[in-house]
Amino acid sequence: MSRSRVPLLIGGTAAAGIGYYLYTAGGDGKVAQKQAEADAHKLSSKVKGELPGRGQEAQKDAEVLGRQAGAKIDSALSKTEAELARAKAEAQAYTKDARDATLKKIDEFDKKVENEASKAKSGISSWFGGK
Repeated sequence: MSRSRVPLLIGGTAAAGIGYYLYTAGGDGKVAQKQAEADAHKLSSKVKGELPGRGQEAQKDAEVLGRQAGAKIDSALSKTEAELARAKAEAQAYTKDARDATLKKIDEFDKKVENEASKAKSGISSWFGGK
């Protein structure tokens, strides 16, 4: 059967760490514990110090990024609004042109129908003795 060797490696590493601190402390358990705590504190403060976005520096960076993002959004919004206004004006102009052309065609059709109707009326009237 295949078993995981991870617990064995973790245990060996822990034993080696304990052995190191006991050796450097000269075999005194309390001194070794204090050294391990001091090293852990140094490592923790070093890691915290190197993390991006700490303290007021992170707040200033966030404010700058927020302003930049806001400016980009405002710019994009104003461009979009300008394009919408232009498209609206074009659509209104197209609608007006189409309406005018349609009304012109309707007027032409009405005039043609009236002319043909008057011709037909005069033709029918002539059958019955009218002009």
